[in-house]
Amino acid sequence: MARATAGTGYTENHIPRIRKGAFLVIRIVCFWLLVAAPVFADITAAPPAGHSTLRAVTLADRLEHPWGMAFLPDGSILVSERPGRLRLVTPDGTLSPALDGLPDIVATGQGGLFDVALHPQFAQNRWVYFSYSAGSRLTRQLGTEVARGRLGDGRLDDVEVIFRASPKAGGGRHFGGRLLFDHQGLLYISLGERGDKERAQDLGDHNGSVIRIRDDGSVPDDNPFADRPGALPEIYSYGHRNVQGLALAADGETVWALEHGPQGGDEVNRLQPGLNYGWPVITYGVNYGIGTRVGEGTAKAGMEQPVYYWDPSIAPSGMTFYQGDRFPQWRGNLLVGALKYRLLSRLELSDDKVVAEEQLLQNALGRIRDVQMGPDGYVYLLTDEDPGRLVRLEPQP
Repeated sequence: MARATAGTGYTENHIPRIRKGAFLVIRIVCFWLLVAAPVFADITAAPPAGHSTLRAVTLADRLEHPWGMAFLPDGSILVSERPGRLRLVTPDGTLSPALDGLPDIVATGQGGLFDVALHPQFAQNRWVYFSYSAGSRLTRQLGTEVARGRLGDGRLDDVEVIFRASPKAGGGRHFGGRLLFDHQGLLYISLGERGDKERAQDLGDHNGSVIRIRDDGSVPDDNPFADRPGALPEIYSYGHRNVQGLALAADGETVWALEHGPQGGDEVNRLQPGLNYGWPVITYGVNYGIGTRVGEGTAKAGMEQPVYYWDPSIAPSGMTFYQGDRFPQWRGNLLVGALKYRLLSRLELSDDKVVAEEQLLQNALGRIRDVQMGPDGYVYLLTDEDPGRLVRLEPQP
């Protein structure tokens, strides 16, 4: 296994933001960045990618553990906060009060309000989709749910739950919670196995899978398990530990997923309907602390290999395929946020294989929870901190 480490150099200048009277000064954080050499994955032994230089502009900095974001047609950004709030950040950086109308959200452990996504025809129907942990506060039996509501003036109206992961479970780990619409308007939902690894191999249990449903919660006729007795029809793929990132490839159809391994073995996977991604039977990670093998090894017939994996773990979270013009040298690259190593990983791909990796922003911003390309072609990040930040990445002249 090839591994390398190096420092990341940067300079930082803060212009304090003043929020009094009728004006707002957006705080600017500028970084000159040198790349940290990546933690190589055995499966590809990808060499270091070329250096990138960029600057980071802080648009909002008083968020509490922000988790997901969605870009509105008027230029505002809808941001979720894990304690249970949805807030708007206007183009000038103004942070709104929490929107009213959300259902009861149980924020405990890793649980709370997760991702937010807009319906593909949001401009016409105003539907906002969001994922969260819910259940009994008394028994602490919780699970991931997805609801939608129409965005109004400071609130969500007509809120309805369209999916509930079943069965509920105790504990506060591995909820998944990422949302993604494909070009057909079908909604993908990632679900962790709730810390009970054997559930990921049970097709009668939603947990440990990626779900695919229509925008109203109904099941597409061509879902891989729609007609299989004993299997839950919403399941699209299974054998997942805790998928924290979903991204749509340039073809508008292929969904890629980021999955937390145990100690080591964080994975990038290219999802295909009905396939088994192996957890906990196969993994490139080991048991925490004692380092013993999990399951049966790293490969088994009938179970999928990852496109790429990290060892040691970087705790990957949100990701996006970059298709914009602001960073032309990044076009077609996969951008991955990392929580543990507090960095942004840029993966260069060829024929769906990772051929090079560049690690940016290491320890410069904090735990990177979400990564999105905005309609303007810039890259936007959320840092999972308190206070957390909404940051825009721009090319450094």
